[in-house]
Amino acid sequence: MKYHQTFRLLTGILLLIAILAVPFIAPVNQYLSIPNQVTAFDNASSPINVPALGDNVSVNTSGNSLQAIDSTEFYAKEPGNHELIYEAAGMPIKKVDVSALEDIEVIPGGQSIGVQLHTLGVLVVGHHQIKGENGMVSPGEDANIEVGDVILEINGEEVKEMEDVKPVVEEAGENDEKMDVKVKRDDETIKTTLDPVKDAEEGDYRIGLYIRDSAAGIGTMTFYDPETKNYGALGHVISDMDTQKPIEIHNGSIVRSNVTSIEKGNHGTPGEKQAKFSMQDEKIGSITKNSPFGIFGELNKPIKNGEYDEPMPIALSHEVKEGPAKILTVLEGEEVKEFDVKVVSSVPQKFPAKKGMVVQITDEELLNETGGIVQGMSGSPIIQDGKVIGAVTHVFVNDPTSGYGVHIEWMLQETGVEVEDKEGQDQAS
Repeated sequence: MKYHQTFRLLTGILLLIAILAVPFIAPVNQYLSIPNQVTAFDNASSPINVPALGDNVSVNTSGNSLQAIDSTEFYAKEPGNHELIYEAAGMPIKKVDVSALEDIEVIPGGQSIGVQLHTLGVLVVGHHQIKGENGMVSPGEDANIEVGDVILEINGEEVKEMEDVKPVVEEAGENDEKMDVKVKRDDETIKTTLDPVKDAEEGDYRIGLYIRDSAAGIGTMTFYDPETKNYGALGHVISDMDTQKPIEIHNGSIVRSNVTSIEKGNHGTPGEKQAKFSMQDEKIGSITKNSPFGIFGELNKPIKNGEYDEPMPIALSHEVKEGPAKILTVLEGEEVKEFDVKVVSSVPQKFPAKKGMVVQITDEELLNETGGIVQGMSGSPIIQDGKVIGAVTHVFVNDPTSGYGVHIEWMLQETGVEVEDKEGQDQAS
């Protein structure tokens, strides 16, 4: 009997606590939604929005560097570190660190470009058998050289291109000598010995490896900095077609390309731009980096797209909104056109990451011509509310009308522009 009375008492107390707590749940959630740190640019087009906590709580600035637009919206008048302070009855209850960055402007691209990369060393893309005196052998495989390895040196001499390999192989074979080979495998450097074998049918000495020293393709220019001429394109890494590994580059170049036709995409089969270009044409820029966020380098001179040829501000990842946007890309020839898209979702990111947005094509003309996002469209800049927010990078194979996009700030960082405030990041971690 006493047990039941105690149980009822505890149950009553818990119910009373639950009822009394209900009015406080919403304010607690609102308080927890207040960020510890905010990053924005020092202009009125990049407002800082913070949650409201009701009529009895005010949001004040720590100085004159932040200008109030209304009770919960501010903008930074100058770059630097500032503070917003929540106060209740004159007492501070929450502080928000504000990092105001100097405004960054770029010129959006949209141009179709031809890309040629020259590998660092020569890339091993396959093995093959050689008919020697003792039967079928593969010296490269016997030397534990794997597909995806990069040959850096042979007998202490740097290997820059495929033409560097054959004379060394012939000399070693004629002298009946093994070759000392240095290869790069992922982040590891490996040394091995390779014994050339004379091909009984053709009479040449061979090593049983398929090698490649360059790669070519098409993509789309994303942006360039009008002051430095540094550019970013594609929005994703270029990988070797056989090994599927990112290509480590020695150098490379880009030229203009002419879109001749489009293979329309459909469910399960991505479409593709068909384009012509020649690496004998005038080079419009160099390639110095092939990273998970695209290819990067320096333009030889400014290029125009005919749509947006003036510098535009960028948006940070937390400023991107779900809703209408535009992309710039080429469907025919070299004409850059603007098309409607929708940002389906966007993830605010504090650190560099791929696939930060999901983008859906909504433009009827683009859907009729391409079926959605197609290969060769990677790098097409995405523009929202007069700001460059990112680039198209991947298509959903099962739904070619949609795909991923990367936030522009991570592409900019690859060009050497520090978008985020590193000091503030370190303090917040």
